[in-house]
Amino acid sequence: MAAGKVIEVFRELVGDRAEKLSATHYPADINDRITSALIGDWDHSGMEQVLRRDGIGFHLVDWQHDAAFLVALVLFPDRFTDEEIREGVDRFLLHAPFHVLEAARLGGYSTVNIFAEAGGEE
Repeated sequence: MAAGKVIEVFRELVGDRAEKLSATHYPADINDRITSALIGDWDHSGMEQVLRRDGIGFHLVDWQHDAAFLVALVLFPDRFTDEEIREGVDRFLLHAPFHVLEAARLGGYSTVNIFAEAGGEE
């Protein structure tokens, strides 16, 4: 299974910190750090703004394992079988895009599909 292999790759690179990339670990401290950084630059006019910024943090860190898979694959493609690559790509595509789109939406960025042809689906 690719999930265990991803942690193995990162354990070689960063030691025990690799556990933070596990799909079972939620990096709440990083969510808090992102929220804090974003709130520093925004108008503090209400709790809604704070919650939106906190949502951005959540949606950027909830798929850290999916991101780690791609990085591990880029660094060590020979360590992954075709089946593991298919599994990792499927997991990424089923999870990460929705989080990225929601983070962009919460941040006020466009979520229009810029790759869609004119008149195509968005």
